[in-house]
Amino acid sequence: MPMDQLNDSTVSEFVLLGLSGSWKTRVFLMLTFSTLYLGIIVGNLFIVILVIADSHLHSPMYFLLANLSLNDVWVSSTTVPKMISDLLKERKIISFYSCMTQIFFIHIMGAGEMVLLIAMAIDRYTAICKPLRYLSIMSPKICISFAIAAWVTGVVHALVQFSFVINLPFCGPNKVDSFYCDFPRIIQLACTDGDKFEFVVAANSGFMSMGAFFLLLLSYIFILITVWKRSSGDLSKALGTLSAHITVVVLFFTPCMFLYVWPFPTSAVDKYLFIVDFAITPALNPVIYTLRNKDIRVSIQRLYKKFGYYSFC
Repeated sequence: MPMDQLNDSTVSEFVLLGLSGSWKTRVFLMLTFSTLYLGIIVGNLFIVILVIADSHLHSPMYFLLANLSLNDVWVSSTTVPKMISDLLKERKIISFYSCMTQIFFIHIMGAGEMVLLIAMAIDRYTAICKPLRYLSIMSPKICISFAIAAWVTGVVHALVQFSFVINLPFCGPNKVDSFYCDFPRIIQLACTDGDKFEFVVAANSGFMSMGAFFLLLLSYIFILITVWKRSSGDLSKALGTLSAHITVVVLFFTPCMFLYVWPFPTSAVDKYLFIVDFAITPALNPVIYTLRNKDIRVSIQRLYKKFGYYSFC
């Protein structure tokens, strides 16, 4: 069924209020987010290329890391480029269908990232607690299954919520107090009672975020307890190994839980939280995994020496 038959709204576009501030503030934010976005693209794609190019990194852990990096590129690209361009515009317009498309892809990538982070936690659990069975448990088939599961989960999750929102009547107002489109703020503009849709958002995105977050935290606690029982001396080493993962998990899930567990935002500050997920976390991930990972640093040195040798020749 064509999309224009699914929605009989009189609203054909939404006005994004964006990030408020003076002209100088907006110019500063534009330069800041442009730098962050460049760092996201370069840093994450560099990790992907490094994992593909270096045979020493052809392992389950780095396969999942490369997939996480690709996901970070996509999730930031759904919002950051438009946010940057809108910072210098007085009137920030997004069409109804562009808004719906942005919502759809935000939730595909968001749910996919949750699955990948869970997969990485399983990988670390297997490597630390079952090292002798690591390669048999984390086989190439299992790793590819995780990657496919991330996409499938993302699409199903997005479709469930999208099927509710696309049929809502929008007759005005059409001002969205944010720099991007998302379910909680768009539902507020619908010309209907939003209580049942609030429950759908909380049940789908909110409980999914909370469930994944606490599952990950419990898995890390279980790993640390297992290591401590085996040898208390290895606890600091295990904590060092897991610290990068824990940092990424906390950064990613905090805005998700804050926004989706209580789906109808009551404060203008709420919109700033997702800057963490769209810009800051994707930019920090390459730095976190590079600085805290010896294999990555060694791989970068090998790549530098290799290209240095060829340039010298």
